Amino acid sequence: MDMSQERALVIGTGISGIGAARLLARKGAGVTLYDEKEDIDIEGIRGRLGIDGVEIVAGVLPEAIDRAITLLVISPGVPVDAPIVNRYRDRGIRIIGEIELAYSCARGRLIGITGTNGKTTTTSLVGAMMRDYFGNAYVVGNIGNPYTDIAMDTDEASVTVAEISSFQLETIETFRPNVSAILNITPDHLNRHHTMECYVETKEAIARFQTGEDYCVLNYENEYTRDFGERCPSRVVFFSSERVLENGFYLVNEDIYYSRNGVSQRIMNIYDMNLVGMCNIENVMAALAIGSCMGIPFENLLKTIREFKAVEHRIEFVATKRGVDYYNDSKGTNPDAAIQGIRAMRKPTILIGGGYDKGSTYDEWIEAFDGKVKKLILIGQTRDKIAACARAHGFEDILFAESLEEVMRLCVELSVPGDAVLLSPACASWGMFPNYEVRGKLFKDFVYKIEE
Repeated sequence: MDMSQERALVIGTGISGIGAARLLARKGAGVTLYDEKEDIDIEGIRGRLGIDGVEIVAGVLPEAIDRAITLLVISPGVPVDAPIVNRYRDRGIRIIGEIELAYSCARGRLIGITGTNGKTTTTSLVGAMMRDYFGNAYVVGNIGNPYTDIAMDTDEASVTVAEISSFQLETIETFRPNVSAILNITPDHLNRHHTMECYVETKEAIARFQTGEDYCVLNYENEYTRDFGERCPSRVVFFSSERVLENGFYLVNEDIYYSRNGVSQRIMNIYDMNLVGMCNIENVMAALAIGSCMGIPFENLLKTIREFKAVEHRIEFVATKRGVDYYNDSKGTNPDAAIQGIRAMRKPTILIGGGYDKGSTYDEWIEAFDGKVKKLILIGQTRDKIAACARAHGFEDILFAESLEEVMRLCVELSVPGDAVLLSPACASWGMFPNYEVRGKLFKDFVYKIEE
């Protein structure tokens, strides 16, 4: 694609914005990388870009640059209804995101995975499946590796596995995976999408441009994805953790089966893998479905599953200290994800929750405690909201803390051998931490420092 006639403005100087600016420059476009904040480290950003030909602007955008713009590329963190975006929309300027930009420049086969929860684990596992079988595979997207960074490295033989967030799906125009997957849809990011209907529609967009030649993997036990199966433009493959399917992957007791036209075969036992919890069983079934849609034999898929380790920050076992097991589920950034963390626990649990308020409600999360949670330690902006909800459900063993360091001191004091401590906040990290990764790493650092 020749972009030499484009004058592009990239809004956002994080990894997505830098990746987009770098790719645009490599494709010959004139590029301005812009951040409304005046105090950004321009020289540090220039060093991360590692390429000449990109103008970096902070604060007020010069009028001469503004008038020349022919393409606007927005980072996922920039709302599509932000005033600056609306201003360019009103001028008739084309507006896309980093995912659409990368897709327009990439080659080879593409797998796109979205869902409220389970994206990172499933994407990582599917990426391992593709690497083990095809060799030439890339894992990109919301998982932390910009799609734009590898788009020009792809070829007709490569396979790209992309974790796609709802924010990224807001700005697609032609994005068409050969295999898509919507793992589940539960309330999340309603402060951004405003309504559940808008959020659901945005998630469904991952299959919008697919055809009958493509596949879409869907969770039969989620009402939104099950309903979408009736409207999906591509061939649907369901998975289910609760019932036998005539066509698809399903769980019976401890075994996963695959059925086609009512003829079933046992694929594996759930204890043949290193992952724990029902959420991960569903992730594995989704990965099996995706792998089979890509034509990989089950024996190869099973080999990868057996060797696969848990993704960092997702129900990740950290260490046993003083007879207490510590688990890092910092990626449990909404109540539904945090419910999966609780369900995976098998011991009396001290639960660490709270953080940034995304407009979530916490009733189902509290109800999922189900006698497992002995203490709830709350931090962050949502702590009073969560505490009130917990008390309304009859849970009173609640403590507040001002910092993660104080949380860890309380955990050591309150736990006894045979307990578990679970960081699964049900909230975003913003406000106290830059992101969930930093929150999780700090938690792990504190755990490692506990003296025996």
